[in-house]
Amino acid sequence: MSGPRFWDPEGRRSGGVPTYPWRMAPVGLLTRRQLRAKGLRPGGQDVAAQVMWRSRRSTSGVRVAYLYRLALAKPVRPMTEGRRRALAAANTARRTCPACGTDAGYVLPTHLGTCLPCADGLPLAA
Repeated sequence: MSGPRFWDPEGRRSGGVPTYPWRMAPVGLLTRRQLRAKGLRPGGQDVAAQVMWRSRRSTSGVRVAYLYRLALAKPVRPMTEGRRRALAAANTARRTCPACGTDAGYVLPTHLGTCLPCADGLPLAA
C-alpha cells in the first residue's frame, strides 16, 4: 500500500505542493481530464496539489497527476470555424502518406512514417 508514502498534505516533502495518495484528494480538486469531462479548463491557475501512485508503467515507479481547483476553473473555449479548419488540416496531414501522397484512411504510424503498403514495399491497389 502506498498511502503513508504519498501522504503529504502540507507539501513538506514534495517541494511545497500538497501530495495525496491515489483516490484520496480533497473534494474540489480535479485533474485536467476530470475538468475537461465537466466542460472546464484550468484557466491559467497554478497547480493546487498532486496525486501520486506506484505504477509499473513509469521508469521511476511513481506517477503523478496534477490537481486544479474546481472553483477557479473556466469554461472550455468554443470551437471556432478557423480552429475547426486547422484541426481538419492537421488530421489530414497525419493521414497522408509522404511516399505515395494518398490518404491512408488512418493515422500513419510514426515509427514507419509512411502508409503500411509503402512500408511493406507493396504496390498500391487501385
